[in-house]
Amino acid sequence: MKRGKKYIEAAKLVDRTVQYETAEAIDLVKKTAIAKFDETIEAHIRLGVDGRHADQQVRGAVVLPHGTGKTVRVLVFAKGDKVAEAEAAGADFVGGEELIPKIQNDGWFEFDVVVATPDMMGVVGRLGRVLGPKGLMPNPKAGTVTMDVTKAVNDIKAGKIEYRLDKANIIHCPVGKASFTPEQLSDNFNTLMDAIIKAKPASAKGQYLKSVTIASTMGPGVKVSTAKLV
Repeated sequence: MKRGKKYIEAAKLVDRTVQYETAEAIDLVKKTAIAKFDETIEAHIRLGVDGRHADQQVRGAVVLPHGTGKTVRVLVFAKGDKVAEAEAAGADFVGGEELIPKIQNDGWFEFDVVVATPDMMGVVGRLGRVLGPKGLMPNPKAGTVTMDVTKAVNDIKAGKIEYRLDKANIIHCPVGKASFTPEQLSDNFNTLMDAIIKAKPASAKGQYLKSVTIASTMGPGVKVSTAKLV
């Protein structure tokens, strides 16, 4: 892959053989975020589990204390008085059955998170094939299948993110923007890591945190020492 001059210069600041302390890693990531836009800072966490086994799945949600720096659009599937509740909580879109063809046939995806009340999951289930691959399917573990619509919408708007394993047993999560202060990024990163460590499956054997890397959208990865995280 051909890299631009800016990336090559930024990469020179990072020693790939070193695992940095969290504060130093965050400083480096901020220094190497040199794009003309406000880059997202992401954490990539490789775990010593096998997600193909149900008892070794790692999945959940956590509210980052300083949010993600991104405006999140929330779609709520609800009926009855839950519709007004969702609207009052600040949901961007609220609906039911009538949204199925709009999403399925018209390819409407102007939302980032889907929340559903349990009595609407029969309807939402019909969208499994389109929502599932995009990671948009509501899930009780992530708090997106709930009767407490107000809390779900408020948490998401405040900076709640979902974490889950990909096929390579890595979790990818945003922890803020390059414009955040080092303290804000550190708070968000530590909150995420605490949640993932607490979510360690009882059946996981050996080293749980295999590697932790943080990087900006366009910048090089910076390895974080896992010694103090566990």
